[in-house]
Amino acid sequence: MELLVVVMIILVIAAIAVPTFLHARMKANEASAVASMKAIQTAEAAYNSAYPAVGYSGSLINLGRHGSTCETPGPTNACLIMDDVLVSGIKDGYLFEIVSDGNTPSMSYIVTGVPISPGVTGGCGFSGGASGQLTASVTSGSGSSGSGRSAFGGGSSGCD
Repeated sequence: MELLVVVMIILVIAAIAVPTFLHARMKANEASAVASMKAIQTAEAAYNSAYPAVGYSGSLINLGRHGSTCETPGPTNACLIMDDVLVSGIKDGYLFEIVSDGNTPSMSYIVTGVPISPGVTGGCGFSGGASGQLTASVTSGSGSSGSGRSAFGGGSSGCD
């Protein structure tokens, strides 16, 4: 009988602790996504300055090593982001993508970071561009962004 009471107490504690742990992990993934977005924006500004004939990069891989040793960086291996995981486009439960304006030289870009599994790996999607501003939006369970977009940290979107 005492063993049953002990098991029930452990189950109650687990039922309280597991959702809290999952929420904390999701928030950590979101914080990592914001840091990654800022790193990408910083690398894009440096890339645009280093390669004015190209403009902004339209690819994450071009901002990284792209298999090189970085002895002679160039437009396809700028070595501005040394995190190979980030330049692969997937990091800490988020998918990152850059889309340039398609012009030569590229005068603008949009970078997005969305959770791979909304509500599990993250609850917010992020986007930004050459202005340096980040915006956040709550993602729905289906993977699409919710309609409430706000400047990051504004608090009205639920993505603080």
